[in-house]
Amino acid sequence: MTRILLAVALLMSPLVLQAQAAKPAPTPAAQPHPEVVLHTSQGDITIELYPDKSPKSVANFLQYVRDGFYSGTVFHRAIQGYLVQGGLYTRDLQAKRTRSAIASEADNGLSNLRGTVAVARAADPNSGTAQFFFNLVDNRRLDFVGNQSGLTWGYTVFGKVVKGMDVVDKIAALPTRGLGPFATDVPNPLVVIDSANVIGEETPGSEQKPATAKPGTEKTAPAPAKSSDKPKSKG
Repeated sequence: MTRILLAVALLMSPLVLQAQAAKPAPTPAAQPHPEVVLHTSQGDITIELYPDKSPKSVANFLQYVRDGFYSGTVFHRAIQGYLVQGGLYTRDLQAKRTRSAIASEADNGLSNLRGTVAVARAADPNSGTAQFFFNLVDNRRLDFVGNQSGLTWGYTVFGKVVKGMDVVDKIAALPTRGLGPFATDVPNPLVVIDSANVIGEETPGSEQKPATAKPGTEKTAPAPAKSSDKPKSKG
C-alpha cells in the first residue's frame, strides 16, 4: 500500500509543479496618478496628473510645484467659455524666471476637454515652461492635428481637475480688465495661487529660483482663429 501511495505521489508531483509554473504571476498594482492642490485666493483646485501619457510635462509641472515656484503667482488670463491661464506672473504682473522649455507631448492622444489642464506655450510647440491653462469647455481645436506647424501641433494635456472645477468657473466669471502688460482678460480682483503642493508631500517651505531661461522669453502664439483666444505667453 505504501508503495502505491508513493508511486501516486511521484506521479502527481510533476503535475503540481506544472500547475504552479503555469499559474500567472500577480499583476502589479497600477501606480496611482499624482495629484496636486493649488491653494488659490478663490478656493482650492485639485489636479490629477497623467505621467503615463505626458511624462515630461508632468515631471516639469511637479518640479515647479516642489520648488514652490507657483506660490504668489496669479491667473492673469480668464476668458469665459474658453480658458483660465496662469503660472508665470507675480502679483505685480512681472514674469518669473523659469527653467528651460520642454518638448511638446501634444500627440499623446489626450484631448483639450472641459476640466483638463494643458501646457501653455508660444508659437514654437516646444516652448512650454511654467504656464498652464484650464479648459472651460471642450476645446478640441487646441488638440494635436499634425506636426506641420505650431498651429497644427496643438497643446499638451497633462492632467484634469478632479476637485474644485467650481473654483475654476468662479475665476472665469470674474470681471476682467487690462492691467500691466495685458490689454484685456486679467481677472479683477487678481486671483493668486497662495501655494501648491503634491498630495502626500509636504508643502514647499521656501521658493527656489531656477536659473536657466530668462524672464519673458515666451512670446505670443499665433492663432488659427482669433489671435486673442489662443493659450499664450506674453513677457
